[in-house]
Amino acid sequence: MAKKGVQYMRLQGSANEEYTSMQFRKPKPRVPVKAIFLACALFLIGSIMILMAALIFTGVAGIKAPEERRSTYTVLFVIGSLLFIPGFYHVRIAYYAYRGVRGYSYEDIPEFE
Repeated sequence: MAKKGVQYMRLQGSANEEYTSMQFRKPKPRVPVKAIFLACALFLIGSIMILMAALIFTGVAGIKAPEERRSTYTVLFVIGSLLFIPGFYHVRIAYYAYRGVRGYSYEDIPEFE
């Protein structure tokens, strides 16, 4: 069964050659746009939640009662960290792949189809 979007082409070379150099060329990887947008969203939402937790922790914003404040900033910090870490990781890979840094490729980012 053929995959969608896969295009086949005839390899150049004589009929009695078994291998050609073209069959070992690696195609240029596609940019996983959806995954990069998701990573940016995770990064931004996680950053905002961590910032909110820091403001509540210092008492600058929001809740005045210490018991309520402790549970609120703890929850915001934990959930914000869970969003921030994978978001930052994938945004960093996408940035380095865009810049062409050796060892980083768009293939390292999972695609969502």
